[in-house]
Amino acid sequence: MALSTRPIAVAAGLLAGLALTACSGLTPSTNGDSGDQLVLRVQGKPSPTDKAALDQFDRLVAEFEKQNPGIKIEGTENKWDPLTFATKLAGKSIEDVIQAPLTEPPGLIARKQVQPITGPLKSWNHYQEFNPQVLKVLSDSAGDVYGVPLAPFAQGLVYNRKLFTQAGLNPDKPPTTWDEVRAAAKQIAEKTGKAGFVHESKGNTGGWQLTMGTYSRGGSMESEQGGKYVASFNSEPTKSALTWLQTLRWSDNAMGQNHLVDQDDVVKQFAAGQIGMFMGTPGTYRLAKMKFGLKNTADYGITSLPQSGGSATLAGADVFMVPASVSKEKAEAAVKWLLFAYIEPQFDPQVAAERAKELAANPEAAVGVPTLPLFSAAQQEKINAATKPYVNVELENFKPWLDGTAKLQLQPEPPVAAQKVYTILDTVVQSVLTKRDADIAALLAKAEADVNKVLAAEQK
Repeated sequence: MALSTRPIAVAAGLLAGLALTACSGLTPSTNGDSGDQLVLRVQGKPSPTDKAALDQFDRLVAEFEKQNPGIKIEGTENKWDPLTFATKLAGKSIEDVIQAPLTEPPGLIARKQVQPITGPLKSWNHYQEFNPQVLKVLSDSAGDVYGVPLAPFAQGLVYNRKLFTQAGLNPDKPPTTWDEVRAAAKQIAEKTGKAGFVHESKGNTGGWQLTMGTYSRGGSMESEQGGKYVASFNSEPTKSALTWLQTLRWSDNAMGQNHLVDQDDVVKQFAAGQIGMFMGTPGTYRLAKMKFGLKNTADYGITSLPQSGGSATLAGADVFMVPASVSKEKAEAAVKWLLFAYIEPQFDPQVAAERAKELAANPEAAVGVPTLPLFSAAQQEKINAATKPYVNVELENFKPWLDGTAKLQLQPEPPVAAQKVYTILDTVVQSVLTKRDADIAALLAKAEADVNKVLAAEQK
């Protein structure tokens, strides 16, 4: 997803408050689900631990229903699960709007498990102003669009500014190369007794983060051969990333004691001041503060993804899509909801400012966490200016990420069966982190063979 990174959006949060204007061009519809109301079940409801976002979601639903009396929104906290999606879809127990990682649309579209929403989406007056690259991965070969993105992101290096200072490092000059990360991690571990750097390893996050390491070293995870994709990670960039991890873990002893962790585990430890650095996005600020109680938010720092032979970072997003089993009426209502709740605040400065102002009134909220833009640079400048008075995060601590990411190429996640690829690569990462004598060449050779079987099956 080659999104432009100039300028980078200063977002008002996952849900940025109430919009006072409805989306144009669409009319409410009913199907008798609940009297004269159409009941629309949607994923994307924040968890109770994110009270500010949950409160705003509830107000957002109330405002939407007030403007659209023919539609009732029922939010769920359900998350994307590739293991249960097909079963729920077949049993028609899936929500009318699903939220999935950007790795999934190509497969869902190819299997006809989701439906195009091009017609109702084009009814929005500003449809033509989307960055076309944003919708490309959500479209089929005929140009039909199957979803809308939420808060596109680019990976970087999150770091604890307090631990940097305690270790004698300059928090205003974070590492820019993996060699510098290694040196900083060793220094943090030696001076503070904390884990200098932690790499996620379970729940598909090990393969995901290995992909980041590969991209930053000039490599790729899949390449096209003869019109089909095959594994391409059994090469020097990925070997280099794993060798770097192996050295940091076993020679430098700079990665702490717990090596079977996912993102929540890492962010929780980071919020408690136990981790110096990890790969993540600016969005982990919200996790650290809202879910895991980061007290001194000024300790949070983030820079662009360090490089060693590459000039790239992994970009992605969550996307909202409509299952193929959903009726046309509900699909139209779904688009109306998605535009109202998620897209207009990223386009309309007035709506963005209103939602940012409301969210900022809650002391628990995080307003101003940067994301990547969905529209033109000029439009994003207007959004940034409108929301600036309500930003309540230490924006200067995001500056290394803002400046550095703008200079990197944004590479999408592997185009075929990414989550299954990550599952296989999790075992490689886990072996390297838990077995001193792990044979990287043998691990990658086996993973390559296993992934190629998966890719072949996916592309029949």
